[in-house]
Parts: sequence; structure tokens; C-alpha cells
Amino acid sequence: MKFAEFKEGMLIHAGPVTVTEAEILHFARQYDPQWFHTDVERAAQGRWGGLIASGWHTCALAMRMAVEAALHDSESFGSPGLGEVRWRVPVRPGDALRLEARVQAVRRSTSRNDLGIISWNWIVLNQHDEAVLELDASSLFDLGGTN
Repeated sequence: MKFAEFKEGMLIHAGPVTVTEAEILHFARQYDPQWFHTDVERAAQGRWGGLIASGWHTCALAMRMAVEAALHDSESFGSPGLGEVRWRVPVRPGDALRLEARVQAVRRSTSRNDLGIISWNWIVLNQHDEAVLELDASSLFDLGGTN
């Protein structure tokens, strides 16, 4: 999508993406090697009753879905950061995740005519319609000085 296509209140859908045990283990072993993400047997006896994905893995999956649905081939070039990130329900092997991203604000920078800014709220839901992740994001767009 191009910057001009984003409208306040717009809801963007993406996914589903099915999470596999192998992906959970691979991601966690590299980036979040806590036992409840990396040790299937121990995780089965733990508080969560089984292996769960790293929240950072879930964020990465949300990013992939946002790119596929809206940011691919756009003028987007980065983000100044995220607002609150909330992991609501654990993500487990076999979960089918989908993204619902609501555009909260679309504006041009008041100090730079070539900069567009979108604020949006991402909710990732599993196949049971449970929110597994919620976050507030901002995306920057290079408008090349156009009006």
C-alpha cells in the first residue's frame, strides 16, 4: 500500500500464519533461549503446560504479516519505535495466527514535508479468536517532498 491509501480507522487483515514446533524451537534457541521456549519435555511440566513461542517470535510474525499486507512496495522506511507491547495468551505449536491492524492516525510531519507518519494498533489473534499480542506501532514513510 502507498501512504496515500492509509485512512484513519481502516482495518487491515493479514494471515493466517501457522506456527510450528520447529519454528518455535529454532527462533528461541537463537534469540530467547528460555527453557519454556526450548525444552519440550520440561515445558510440558511447567506453568504453561507445554512449549510456547517467545513473545519476540510472535512480534516477528506480526511484522511479517504487516509487511505482506500493507508495507511491501510502500514508501515505508522504518519506525521510531513501538508503544505498549502486550502478550496476552501464549502461542503454541499449531496455532494459526492472523493480524488485525487498525490505522489510528495518518499525518504528514509538521517539520518535514517529505515524511509521512502512520500510527496503528496491531492485534494478533489465534484460531480461537484469542488475542495473543497487542501493540501500538508507528511507521515512517518517505514521501520525497511531494504534497
